Amino acid sequence: MSGIIVVFPNKDNAANIRNLLTRGGINVRGVCTTGAQALQYAEDAEEGIVVCGYKLVDMMYTDLREYLPSTFEMLLIASPDKWSAGDIEGIVGLSMPIKVYDLLNTVEMMLNTMERRRRKRKREQKERERSTGDRAVIKEAKELLMARNNMTEGEAHRYLQKCSMDSGTNLVETAEMVLSIMKE
Repeated sequence: MSGIIVVFPNKDNAANIRNLLTRGGINVRGVCTTGAQALQYAEDAEEGIVVCGYKLVDMMYTDLREYLPSTFEMLLIASPDKWSAGDIEGIVGLSMPIKVYDLLNTVEMMLNTMERRRRKRKREQKERERSTGDRAVIKEAKELLMARNNMTEGEAHRYLQKCSMDSGTNLVETAEMVLSIMKE
């Protein structure tokens, strides 16, 4: 489960940012004034975005980024002279004073990026779960396509994927079908 966590030393600023995000259709998981509170919210979420200011009550934004899980991103709202010129991975900066349009678009962009990463991890997990026999069948079908049709490995794999989607079968069944047809 993902979530947006808003962290500013001034509770009113944090509430205002939360209200802007909520009115923009973005669900906010929590609002807090300290980095420690933000870390507690982050423990309950698999991934998310921390929207914060430069300096919190108990730590700097760099410390918070360091303590956050790698599945979290940070949107730093501060004047550009406070940013460390993109030195830290996982931090996107938005300059003060913020515009509602910029805030909402930036958060949406970050959420879309996280969604793409989530889907990629899911695909990779699915590939790792294939049995050795299944991988061997797919590899043999690709090699046969490469040899007979002068395809690269990527082209052969895309061909198998397209056939799989067109026929409504999984990749292994499609590879088996290609092998049986081409070996005749």
